[in-house]
Amino acid sequence: MRTGLERLGCRAPHLVKIWINGNATEVNGVTNVAELAAHYGLQPKTVLIEHNATALRQREWKDSPLAEGDRIEVVRVVAGG
Repeated sequence: MRTGLERLGCRAPHLVKIWINGNATEVNGVTNVAELAAHYGLQPKTVLIEHNATALRQREWKDSPLAEGDRIEVVRVVAGG
């Protein structure tokens, strides 16, 4: 059943179940990898993100949409000696 708001272009938030570092989680209103990183407060220069076993450059994050069942791996980059 449609509500009046749907006819005006308002939709229910985008809720998707994904896997992050092997743990199932649901994220709401997050449509791509860039939004996911921002949602979790990840600093782009300190992490490497894999999306379905493909390592992404930061510039690819916004062009990588999330879908039900996607697998995300977040690896913290540490330098030192």
